[in-house]
Amino acid sequence: MFKLFTLLADLIVYTWLKFPEGSRWAGSLHFFIEDVTKIFFLLVIMIYVIGLLRASLNTERIRVFLQGKNRFFGYFLGAGFGAITPFCSCSSIPLFLGFTQARIPIGITMSFLITSPIINEVAIVLLGGLLGIKFMIIYISIGILVGVIGGIFIDAIKAERYLTPFAENVQEGSGGLQESEKQKMTFAERHQFAKTELKTILSRVWKWVFIGVGLGALLHGFVPEEFIAKNLGSGQWWSVPGAVLLGIPLYSNASGIIPIAESLLTKGLPVGTTLAFMMSTVAASFPEFVILKQVMKPRLLLIFFFMLLIMFTFVGLILNLISF
Repeated sequence: MFKLFTLLADLIVYTWLKFPEGSRWAGSLHFFIEDVTKIFFLLVIMIYVIGLLRASLNTERIRVFLQGKNRFFGYFLGAGFGAITPFCSCSSIPLFLGFTQARIPIGITMSFLITSPIINEVAIVLLGGLLGIKFMIIYISIGILVGVIGGIFIDAIKAERYLTPFAENVQEGSGGLQESEKQKMTFAERHQFAKTELKTILSRVWKWVFIGVGLGALLHGFVPEEFIAKNLGSGQWWSVPGAVLLGIPLYSNASGIIPIAESLLTKGLPVGTTLAFMMSTVAASFPEFVILKQVMKPRLLLIFFFMLLIMFTFVGLILNLISF
């Protein structure tokens, strides 16, 4: 399905606007068109569907199930669902908003948000072919573990208090529907409820999607591979956190960053440093933070930022000590 967005971007950039293939500006514009259309498609579908379900199903029972003794299971469920969804960091946000809309505990939604961009089936196949099955298994395990740990930490600090009023209102639900009211609603009324939810959320986040993806598109295609390999390949203690910090302003999905990672490995960058750079690029992009600003207060954004910085740095340092 997502191939359609790539074909649309091809049509606009290379056929209508006649940009030369391979140029950096063409790559940036192509990236912008493809991601903006994909994110808005996901926003419309996911928020509407979850709104429809909220007006039909007992989402309170699901929330209580995940919030009680099954909370630990919920972290793995969120991370596992993130692992099988082929989204980049910004494309994961519509589902993150949908989970928030359904009042799923924030730690579980965060487990999904962290894991989803790190792992997808294309990245797994490419990594398996590049570095072998052993590395692929370690990568998948680390991606899920990082998501689970991140979710546990977010719940431990009671991060729901750092959601914006907009997100809190979404969690409370439009109209405050009771279960007895849901049973009496016609499909037309459920449709109207879901449509209202969709309009409310879209009206708040649409401009930040354009701004966030636009900033990411300007950076896309301008990754200084030679600079990275030259300055971060010495194996110094600061090279791994340096790679993470360098990767965060950039923006790519896991499949798109793998050719860059392969090039960096070929030029001598250690495996752990390369993976730390790769994970920070796909899971902690600057455009993602711009969009998340609408649902997270600055304190939670900073916590999220430093949490990922610490976790990815730790993963990189450990992997640099392992011989593949």
